[in-house]
Amino acid sequence: MEWLTEAALWLWHNQEFQFVLDAAWKLGLAVLLSGIIGFEREHSHRPAGFRTHILVAVGSALIMLTSVYIAEKYKGQMNVDITRMSGQVVSGIGFLGAGTILREGFSVKGLTTAASLWAVSCIGIAIGAGFVAGAVVATLVIYITLNSLKKVVVRGKAGKALYVEVKDLAEQVPKISKLIKRTGTVVHSMEILYDNDSKLRKKKDTSTIKALIFPKTDDALKIIISTLQNDENVVDVYMD
Repeated sequence: MEWLTEAALWLWHNQEFQFVLDAAWKLGLAVLLSGIIGFEREHSHRPAGFRTHILVAVGSALIMLTSVYIAEKYKGQMNVDITRMSGQVVSGIGFLGAGTILREGFSVKGLTTAASLWAVSCIGIAIGAGFVAGAVVATLVIYITLNSLKKVVVRGKAGKALYVEVKDLAEQVPKISKLIKRTGTVVHSMEILYDNDSKLRKKKDTSTIKALIFPKTDDALKIIISTLQNDENVVDVYMD
């Protein structure tokens, strides 16, 4: 048993082993914090979700840990700038973020997800550098911004989610858009919902359009709904 005790003490005082333990819990923390942000994006059906955010944060944390490791290993032998590699992460993540930005109909989508990817890369760098408190606080702020503030902004602008189940999707999208704009209503975004996203009872030969709109008056909203209900290609209309 003595040799086990001695081996444990040797490992505990060994700098390499201590660095491995430190790296392991930091990478685990990067998974946890980025997973919180990624789960929110996944739940909102964004282009980059749970796994993407985790990969970005873990990769960023590993880059920062590697920089610290190199600096410690070659300390006194060469000058190492530990911020250089992390700086490349911050600038390089823009390419990944650009891939999540899409133009759909009358709106550009994915900007918030691109920003969240950049933010989790910064969280990963902070964790790798040992600034855990900053990473935790940033995660809370980012999550609140993505989840809670989105609802506040929509409510503040009196936004309405309009769900329209239609037969001919290609023909109805521009038609509905023109109808909404004709009443002076602002169209924030339009998207096609998947089966499990639809709040309507979707039939096999129909599609559901979700439009986030900001009507100027209640009369404008009534005109939109009544016109859609009288359209033979519209199966159902639902307002949230």
